[in-house]
This record gives sequence, C-alpha cells and structure tokens, in this order.
Amino acid sequence: MEARYTAVIQQHDEWWIGWVEEVPGVNSQGATRDELLENLRDALEEALEMNRLDARAAADGEFEEVSLVR
Repeated sequence: MEARYTAVIQQHDEWWIGWVEEVPGVNSQGATRDELLENLRDALEEALEMNRLDARAAADGEFEEVSLVR
C-alpha cells in the first residue's frame, strides 16, 4: 500500500515554499511549484529513512517490524 502525505504550499514573493503536514520538520522551497514539490518529496524520503534508522537503532536486541494501516 502506498502512503500518502499532504503538502501545504504557497508562493511567497519569487519563491514557492511548503511543508508536509504529517511529518514535523519536513519543509522546503523552490523557484517553481514543480521544483518545490520535487524538493518536498526528496526531503520527505530523507526524513522517513532517518526515522527508520533511528527506530531500528533504538530497538535493543531482536525486534519485529509490523505494518500499520490507517
């Protein structure tokens, strides 16, 4: 199943800026709307990967990964 996230975006002067609602700290900017969306996707993927690594590192010993569907 593909996860879906929501970006809040706006044009601010000459730049486009945006945030991913569901993941605090994931934000970016771009010279165009398309560039912003690409930058947000990249920032989101990096944040999710860092979170995955942090969660796995926090588990002491054997652990299980379980998918959660909302």
